[in-house]
Amino acid sequence: MNRILQIFRIPEIRNKILIVLGVLVAYRFFAAIPIPGVDADRLQQYFNSNQLLGFLNFFSGGGLESLSVMMLGVGPYITATIIMQLLTLIFPKFKQLYYEEGAQGRAKFNQYSRMLTVPLAVLQAYGFLALLMSSGVLDRPDAWLLLTTVVVITAGAMIAVWLGELITEQKVGNGISLIILAGIVAGLPANVRLLLLSYTPAKLATYIGFLLVLLLVIFGVVYLNEGERKVPVAYARRVRGMKMFGGVSSYLPLKVNQAGMIPLIFAISVFLFPQFIAQVMTAISPGVGVKLNEIVTSVLNNRMFYGIIYFSLVFAFTYFYTSITFNPSEVAKNLQRGGGFIPGIRPGEMTEEFFKKTVNRVTFFGAVFLGLIAILPIIVQAITGVAVLTVSGTALLIVVAVALETMRQIDSQLTVREYEGIQ
Repeated sequence: MNRILQIFRIPEIRNKILIVLGVLVAYRFFAAIPIPGVDADRLQQYFNSNQLLGFLNFFSGGGLESLSVMMLGVGPYITATIIMQLLTLIFPKFKQLYYEEGAQGRAKFNQYSRMLTVPLAVLQAYGFLALLMSSGVLDRPDAWLLLTTVVVITAGAMIAVWLGELITEQKVGNGISLIILAGIVAGLPANVRLLLLSYTPAKLATYIGFLLVLLLVIFGVVYLNEGERKVPVAYARRVRGMKMFGGVSSYLPLKVNQAGMIPLIFAISVFLFPQFIAQVMTAISPGVGVKLNEIVTSVLNNRMFYGIIYFSLVFAFTYFYTSITFNPSEVAKNLQRGGGFIPGIRPGEMTEEFFKKTVNRVTFFGAVFLGLIAILPIIVQAITGVAVLTVSGTALLIVVAVALETMRQIDSQLTVREYEGIQ
C-alpha cells in the first residue's frame, strides 16, 4: 500500500501514469467509432460462428468486434514484427542489426517493422472488408468509399502503433501490450453480465468450480511468467597489476517461459493463413472466397480437431522461438570470454551441451503449460457444459504478463529515486 501511495507522491511518475491513462482513453475513443454500413446483428452472428475472430479482437484492443476505424489495432504491427524476427534466421544482415548493433540497430529494425506494417494493414483491411461484404455483414460500397475505408482503417492501425509508442516512451509498461490489455479489460463488463444472466441456483456448484479454476489458472500463469532455473556461475580470479578481479559466484536465470505469448500468436497465425487465402480469393472471386471461408470455418469449429492442432502448434512454436531467442553456443562463448564457468562443467563445448539439455528440459514444462492455456476454453466448456463459462488462458496470460512488466518498470523508477534521495 505504501508503494502505491509513493507512486502518486512523486510528480514525475504520477504524470507518466496519467499520460498513459489518457492515451488509452483516446484509443478506446477511436475504437468506438464504427465504419459505415455495418449490420450489427449479422456481425454478432459472424463473430459467434468464428472463434478465431475473438482472438484477433484481443490484438485490435477491442476494435474488431464493432468494426471500428481501429478494427486492425496493433495486429498488423505484431505480424510485421514476427516476420522481421523470422527474417533474422534467413538474412545475416537483419540478425546483425537486431542482435549485434545495440540500441541504434534495434531502432532501425523497429523502423523496418513499422514500414512493413503499412502494406500488411492495407492487405488485411481490404481482404477482411471483402470477406464481410460477401458474407452480408457489410453493405457493399462504391469503389471510392471502399478505398477511403481501407485508407482510414490503415491509418487507424498506424495511429494505434503511434499511441503504443507514446505509452512505451513513458517507461511504465509496454505500449502495444497495454493497448491489448485495455481491449481485454473493456470486454469484462459484458462477460460478467452474461455470467449473471445465465446463473441459476442449480449451477451454483459449477460456478464455484469455475471460480476455483480461474484462481488456479491465475496462479499458474504467474508461476509460468516468474519461474526460472538458476544455473550457478563462478568466475575465476584474475590478477591485473596490484588488483585482483573475479572469484565471485553468481547465477544465470533460464526462464520457464522464454517465448512469452509469441507461440500463441504464431499458432493463431497458422490457423488464420487459410482464412487469409480466403480473403485474397474473395478479392479475386467473391463466390470462391466465401465458399473457401465456409469450409475453413466448419473445419476449425470442430473443437476436438481445433484443440489438438492448437496445442501441438503452441508446443512446437515454444521450442522454435526459444531456439531463436536463446543461443546456447553464444551464451557459452560469452561466459568463457568473461572468465566464467559452471561448477563441474568444462568451458566450451561441454558448457554448450549443458545449456542445450537444460533449456530443452525447462522449455518442455513451459511448452506444455502454454499449450494447456491455449486450449483452456475448450477444456472448461467440455467439463461444465456451459457456453458462457470460458476462461481465456490467452487473455489471462496477457493480463498477468503485462501487469507484472508494468509493475517492474514502475518499481525500478521508484528504486532509482530512492537511491538519488540517499545521495
